[in-house]
Amino acid sequence: MNKKEILDVLNFRHACKEFDSNKKITQGEFEVILEAGRLSPSSMGIEPWKFLVIENQELKNELGEVCWGGKTQMPTCSHLVVYLGRTAKELRFDSNYIDYLLKDVKHLPEDIANKYKGIMKSIEEIRFRDDKDLENYSSEQVHIALANMMSVAAMQGIDSCAIGGIDHNKVEKILVDRGLLDTDKFNIVLCAAFGYRVNNPEEKLRQSMDQVVDWVK
Repeated sequence: MNKKEILDVLNFRHACKEFDSNKKITQGEFEVILEAGRLSPSSMGIEPWKFLVIENQELKNELGEVCWGGKTQMPTCSHLVVYLGRTAKELRFDSNYIDYLLKDVKHLPEDIANKYKGIMKSIEEIRFRDDKDLENYSSEQVHIALANMMSVAAMQGIDSCAIGGIDHNKVEKILVDRGLLDTDKFNIVLCAAFGYRVNNPEEKLRQSMDQVVDWVK
């Protein structure tokens, strides 16, 4: 992509408030969006995320009723993603998840994996006062994946909207009751809707470059 094409994609992306419910994203297109999330960077490479992809219309409608930030987006979108972040229990240096990640995913030898866990232990002791701090850290990483997925969606001419205005307790109950969420392992971070716009957005207005950037040479 050249500079103009990149800028066109960035200007195309906007917080779509209503989608064309008759237009669906293809399986192949959405798999590319998911790959953008899966391949996103995370601190210490911990990959603390899980993406719950919802196409079921009944469930999208039900969630839209308890999410004031997504009342229009959720029922009309093609795909709704609930972004989950791992709990503090999952992310502790000595957890089963970290063991699995280092040995089965990263294929680290035992001595290297132990050194890695030692570094993680030191970071936990210095940076995180309690479980909430560790889960906030997890949530920060999930937002990186979200941003990449929205950008890659825009590259394919697909619209999106991040939805933070949700009733976490009610969404959690809905997902738990359906057997879609294990609260011992995951917390709900936020949602995002993907699909195709009904209306063209207004001009994108942002601060000028010199207002948001300071160069240090």
